[in-house]
Amino acid sequence: MFPIHRIILIVCLVVLFAPVAHAQQAPPPVPPQAAQFDFWLGDWDAAWGENLRGTNHVTKRWDRVIMEEFDGKPGMPLVGISLSAYDTNAQRWKQTWVDNEGSYLDFTGGFEDGRMTLSRIAHKDGKPIHQRMVWHDITPDAFTWNWERSLDEGKTWEVQWQIHYTRRK
Repeated sequence: MFPIHRIILIVCLVVLFAPVAHAQQAPPPVPPQAAQFDFWLGDWDAAWGENLRGTNHVTKRWDRVIMEEFDGKPGMPLVGISLSAYDTNAQRWKQTWVDNEGSYLDFTGGFEDGRMTLSRIAHKDGKPIHQRMVWHDITPDAFTWNWERSLDEGKTWEVQWQIHYTRRK
């Protein structure tokens, strides 16, 4: 039998050096789906409603995380950020949005048929409301983004807010 002080020493060494061993491991490979949001990268002018304008700055971190910085001014006072990442276990994109109005929204979805669609279920007055964001009509220098909702569990959708994006030169 080992004396107790040797057991304690061994446990301390394992605890102390385990993070070092873990830190030396290479990160997992970047899945090809991590490039599906690359169309969104860059600086954008955003237009919606009657002459309302804003901007969006979108970057990629660690080859796999998309960070959005939206500024609705001068069109509206909304300012927010989102983080999007492809979850290899779920095989879905996941996005979290937070803003200066105290909103926290979380979405999941994917890229299919030239459209990126992320959705969620919210509740208002105890009733589910399906919400989604759809990036479509995507070209290298422009795309359209829709905020849509469904009150019939996704059978039909209505556009609540549409933004036209053009790449800043």
